[in-house]
Amino acid sequence: MQKIVIIEDDVTIRQLVAKNLRNWGYEVAEVEGFQTVLEELSSLEPHLVLLDIGLPFFNGYYWCQEIRKTSNVPIIFLSSHDQPMDIVMAINMGADDYVTKPFDMTVLLAKIQGLLRRTYDFIGEQSKLWFEDIALDLKTMQIQYKGQVEDLTKNEFQIVRVLFERPLTVVSRDELMRELWNSDLFVDDNTLTVNVARLRKKLADLGLEQLIATKKGVGYGLVKSHD
Repeated sequence: MQKIVIIEDDVTIRQLVAKNLRNWGYEVAEVEGFQTVLEELSSLEPHLVLLDIGLPFFNGYYWCQEIRKTSNVPIIFLSSHDQPMDIVMAINMGADDYVTKPFDMTVLLAKIQGLLRRTYDFIGEQSKLWFEDIALDLKTMQIQYKGQVEDLTKNEFQIVRVLFERPLTVVSRDELMRELWNSDLFVDDNTLTVNVARLRKKLADLGLEQLIATKKGVGYGLVKSHD
């Protein structure tokens, strides 16, 4: 499971983001010792860091520079500073992305998923998307759960990939079909229905009968195991 560390002194924002990230299947750690950020990061070994600018003692720019002296971990700034120079400075200090407060959680999720995929696929250390304790292997096109594995066809894989990238939201049938077309896979409305049905059968074999929910007349979405 991928680990995200949040360095944010606003307790309300930090807890809200942490709660949503856990719902999306990430492991989350919250840094509260703002004088010992590097020590905590070293022990936590995160896959990605969410970093506020306005921190006590030393600001986020300082900590970003310090982190970059020893680590290439992806860093996304979360900040109420919205001037172009703030963003330019953050990127120059070594940040990978910048999200302005207030932000939409689905936008933050999309940025996190995209940055994790680009970073770890490129360096070959990570090739999976996660939802709770379910893994989608992006290289083998397999879905993995509790030691069990199911092979997916190209269409099935692309459907699951899109849903994993947008967990706990409803993805319309039209959006799914556009994604498959963009992947050079032929699909129409009937083909999508057939592929989802086959996909659900494979998920049922893993004990994941309820993983994909249908919103009638709209599309599909992932649901948590206890929903």
